[in-house]
Amino acid sequence: MENFTFEAIAKKSVHGVLALTTRTFFIQILGIFASFILTLYLDEFSFGVFAIVSSLIIFFGYFQDIGLAASLIQKKDKPTIIDFRTVFTVQQIFVLVLVVPAMIFSDQIVSLYGLGFDGQLLFIALLVSFFINSVRTIPTVMMERDLQYSKLVIPEIVEGILYNVTLIIGAVMGFGVTSFTLAVLIRAIGGLIATYIIRPWSIGFAFDRDSLKQLLSFGIPYQLNNILALFKDHFLTLYLGLILPLSQLGIIAFAQKLAFLPLRLIMDNIIKITFPSYSRLQDDKKSLRIAIEKSLFVISFFIFPVAVMIIMFTPFLIEFIPRYGKWQPAILSVMFFALSTVLSSISTPLTNFLNAIGKVKITFYFMIFWTIATWITTVIAVSRMGFNGVAFAAFLVSLSSFGVFIVTKRYLDFSVLKPTYKSFIAALIIAIFIFFTDFLITSFIVLIVWSIISGFIYMGIMLLISRKELISTIKFAKSSFSKEK
Repeated sequence: MENFTFEAIAKKSVHGVLALTTRTFFIQILGIFASFILTLYLDEFSFGVFAIVSSLIIFFGYFQDIGLAASLIQKKDKPTIIDFRTVFTVQQIFVLVLVVPAMIFSDQIVSLYGLGFDGQLLFIALLVSFFINSVRTIPTVMMERDLQYSKLVIPEIVEGILYNVTLIIGAVMGFGVTSFTLAVLIRAIGGLIATYIIRPWSIGFAFDRDSLKQLLSFGIPYQLNNILALFKDHFLTLYLGLILPLSQLGIIAFAQKLAFLPLRLIMDNIIKITFPSYSRLQDDKKSLRIAIEKSLFVISFFIFPVAVMIIMFTPFLIEFIPRYGKWQPAILSVMFFALSTVLSSISTPLTNFLNAIGKVKITFYFMIFWTIATWITTVIAVSRMGFNGVAFAAFLVSLSSFGVFIVTKRYLDFSVLKPTYKSFIAALIIAIFIFFTDFLITSFIVLIVWSIISGFIYMGIMLLISRKELISTIKFAKSSFSKEK
């Protein structure tokens, strides 16, 4: 078993979050700017086409390695080169089995959803990028397993710059859906080159039955969770594409993108490190408790206020920005999606913990429930509320996340309330402040000022009621960052 102490893992994890957050800050801002440009220059139909095609590719992605990559990360003992090559071989077989038929039947798939010629080109481009991304799985796993987040972030920076700059140029030049086509291809090629420069490995093919059997014991249940998540989310999008106009699907996609902004800015970076970090600590419950509570504190500190401001300020954003009137029907969906992100931001680290300690069957049972509940509530809600029912159903299902808290407590004595309640109180106070002063927001400039004021109020409240936790977290992060460099 690899020799990772709690101190070493904690420092690598904190350094990883800081590296992923600080070094991708520019990319996040660029991504937000690119999204803003797209919402200005592209219509609802184009967003709907991209949502459908993306869901189709994600559908294929869940079947590419049957959880073997996650098995390599979770494995207690250090994987051998035979392990890596076996996973690489199996993955490439699965990818080819998926990509080739998809290419052959692309005409039928595109016509089913009425995506048009541009939609077909995007579909083919995403298939090509899907294959390219599969080739970089092993070096990415190697970096994640060794907690080398400062290296892992470099290909992401390259991808982010190439993707967003291409999108911006394409949208402004009037390329429409083709903007996505060019962006995904350039991103995939750039990411592949950067990954192999940062973490080369001796590519080879192998097939070791014993190695595969051991990896599948974790990989299959883990991937079943992912496949259920696929049916819960992306397969549902494909179904909605058949019963709703693509323009309405575009409105849903816009609402999700805006509401999930705090998840993309904060959660993705934190969640990315929790599974490998928890896996390295799976035999040390005391250290796991500290790691989980620290994660929950940091997540709630950032997610709660951002979610509140998205809910409160979206109507003004749509009112004051030219060309944004087309997104006015998305306001209710933004609210419900944002509320669902608050609960999912807390439950996701806990499901990662259950997977890290090998309790993948438990998360599988949760995913069965969430999948069935999502489909039932969405179908009913859409029939009653139209496209806004999708977001309402997502919020209702997210309430069941409290079940994750209860079950996780059986395996680890930790607190969900202690690290999160102060952030909740501070976020609630700024919501009340915005509610009673929103009549003063009369222009886009005032909206920006009010956002800054709300942020300062939140920070002031947190310094009053959670000063000790903030100072200790900042000191630990600063120490970890300096010692890990």
